Amino acid sequence: MAEQSQHAMLPRASHDELARQSFVQSLKIYLATRVSPGNERIYERSAKPRFEREHRRAPRDRHEVRSVMASEPYYRMWSALQRTSQEMMWDSVATSVERQLDELVETARASGGAGGTLTLDPALALPEYHAAVDIHCQPGGYHTELRQDDMAAGAIYDRAVYIYAMGRMGPFNDDMGRSTVNWLLREHPDFKPAKILDLGCSVGHSTIPYVEAFHGAEVHAIDVAAPMLRYAHARAEALGRRVHFSQQNAERTNFSDASFDLIVSHILLHETSAGAIRRVIAECRRLLRPGGMMIHAEVPQFEGLPPYAAFMLDWDTYNNNEPFWGRYHDLDLRALAAEAGFKPENVSQIMVPSAFEQARARTKLLQGGDFGGAGQWFLYIARA
Repeated sequence: MAEQSQHAMLPRASHDELARQSFVQSLKIYLATRVSPGNERIYERSAKPRFEREHRRAPRDRHEVRSVMASEPYYRMWSALQRTSQEMMWDSVATSVERQLDELVETARASGGAGGTLTLDPALALPEYHAAVDIHCQPGGYHTELRQDDMAAGAIYDRAVYIYAMGRMGPFNDDMGRSTVNWLLREHPDFKPAKILDLGCSVGHSTIPYVEAFHGAEVHAIDVAAPMLRYAHARAEALGRRVHFSQQNAERTNFSDASFDLIVSHILLHETSAGAIRRVIAECRRLLRPGGMMIHAEVPQFEGLPPYAAFMLDWDTYNNNEPFWGRYHDLDLRALAAEAGFKPENVSQIMVPSAFEQARARTKLLQGGDFGGAGQWFLYIARA
């Protein structure tokens, strides 16, 4: 498989570990390109006609599509393989990380030179929606710590995302941030944020493009998971990019009112509850300076999607430990922005192309587990 770009913190795979990881990535590519398209044929030829005979109309939404597809053997086979590939992915990477975790921790301790900072808060309460489930089926989720200075969750995530996305998020897994930055530079060339905040940054994949695009800007990034932040800080330092990481909940931060010109997130909202999303949007409004901008990069909302496409996109809600995925994609985001105090005329929702040609050339089928959804990103934007 095409190789992920190396840096000092990236776990190195042995020959056998790399072979396992390559197999998992090849399996994911095969499922996405060769097996998944068959689901639509089964829907059109078998499941949909069966529903129409019973109800004398076509399915109206993804839930009705699911009611007939859930019993189709072909769909059940694909879904089981998709879930299995996810579990195999985490296992293949965790073995490599566990073998060299001591070395990674020591490398992190010795990192520095870029001028970034790391501030952890051991007293921070993890939100229940974060701690109650192993998100994406990653064992232990993002937050589990089993040793001092643990960063295994971050190291596993960095490598696994490359496999999960089938390499299409770019060599540094930064497609979301880079795609958003490209849109900003193209559509708002005079917008020069001096202070930027990335919410739910995980290991900082999408944070780095803002450092590179807006030279001299003070870039902060927050997350609730200490193992992710330890790794994110060491990774940014290894890449020579200055970022100020801190352990905080995006629902209520310790930053002062009107602190930032630009606040961003990248696939954060669908991993929080509906109530938490409201608080996150309100917090963005509190933190933005006049004329500042909030941009949340996500996969598309269900609104406007045909029932079958929405059904496939909703696979993660039921099969990939993403319990808030479906609820998020039904939310009226414009109404939430208005509720938080943004003027309706300053709120927009658009689709932007991926920054990477490999992602833009992918299958156009919106399917569960196909990270990024057909080489485009959904941006939810509001200006203060």
